[in-house]
Amino acid sequence: MPSPRRRPPPFRRLRALIVDDEAPARAKVRRLLEAAADVEIAGEATTGREAVAAIKRSRPDLVFLDIQMPGLDGFAVLDAIEASGDELPHIVFVTADDRLALRAFEHGAIDYLLKPFTPDRFARVLERARERLATRAPATKSPVTAPYLKRLLVIDDGRALFLPVDRIDRIEAERNYVNIIAGAERCRLRATLSAIAARLDPAQFLRINRSTLVRLDAVASMTEWSHGDYKVLMHDGTSLIWSRRFRDAAEQEFGVSS
Repeated sequence: MPSPRRRPPPFRRLRALIVDDEAPARAKVRRLLEAAADVEIAGEATTGREAVAAIKRSRPDLVFLDIQMPGLDGFAVLDAIEASGDELPHIVFVTADDRLALRAFEHGAIDYLLKPFTPDRFARVLERARERLATRAPATKSPVTAPYLKRLLVIDDGRALFLPVDRIDRIEAERNYVNIIAGAERCRLRATLSAIAARLDPAQFLRINRSTLVRLDAVASMTEWSHGDYKVLMHDGTSLIWSRRFRDAAEQEFGVSS
């Protein structure tokens, strides 16, 4: 019986990052990845904070991400990357709790592995990742970073406005749109909050939760609230919540230790 033909390596190898706080679990994923000719292991991380740093540093195509880890869990890792405005890699969540599968897909995972998983199940997940990556435009070798916006072009309800970003108080996500609040001005724009955040100076704007971006100079005060969250009071009197997950990401960005 002829031996099965090995898959020919693609033009660009798939770069995978392994994140798990348990050494045997990392070793198992590493062993299965090493058996694939078209995969390069970009590195390993043992905590959520290490994972955030490794994703930012190595820019992997695919991350095998354990959900239940001390400190930042897998979901918080994605929130931290999203809060920083960086592009998310493809994610395969790894978990021993099948109740977390639905939540994994809500966070945009392409698949999940339920521990203990078989090599056949792992191979199917890896093939799905290959298919997803094949449909994504390849990254340019030397990407050009667009400058931060000083004005935002808003076309809403038949009118166009070049809105200075230093007038914006906050931006709130609403499905496929964002609502921009600038004093008495209210504008609606078809865009994602992550796309807007990536074009705004992080020294002036802060993502405080999954659906809200605030200009720091428009914040009047912040006080402890509950479960690690903070209550944010804006100068216009609006009260918002700075979630613990996004606060953890901000502590890394601003170099604040807890």
